Amino acid sequence: MAVFVQTRPSGLPFARPKAFSRPLRAHGPERAERDRWRGRVQDQAKIASAGLGETCVQTLARLFPTASAVRLPIRVVKAGSGRKHLEESTIIEFGTEREVLFASRLPLEFEDRIRMVNSDGSFDARASVIAVRYHEGQKAVAARFLQNVENWIIKP
Repeated sequence: MAVFVQTRPSGLPFARPKAFSRPLRAHGPERAERDRWRGRVQDQAKIASAGLGETCVQTLARLFPTASAVRLPIRVVKAGSGRKHLEESTIIEFGTEREVLFASRLPLEFEDRIRMVNSDGSFDARASVIAVRYHEGQKAVAARFLQNVENWIIKP
């Protein structure tokens, strides 16, 4: 377990605030210990999450309030790509009953048609791109199914 101690420029640790110097025994020793651990875990979570930013797909997912986290590996093929066969493997990170959100390196634009297939072929759907978000060299894509997908994992 890593311990983070904030220090002054001189290298000496800061004094503990008065609020933390008195024992927490107002509600019994068990509760005091639980509250003390809860505070440590929350502080560690804040420290850990401070270095982690949202991914581009997570940022786009904020626009879809009903989106659920999904981890479905798929192959995306851009329709109408002519002689070039444009496809890539990616992961559907979020989904609603009608939309999917994933990261992509393909040159996808608004209203482009795509086909998504998983490895065993049980998920094979066509969709139209409805949103593209660029952020720090990454691209997130939201696509809406063109027809009802019978075996989609999110149902209305």
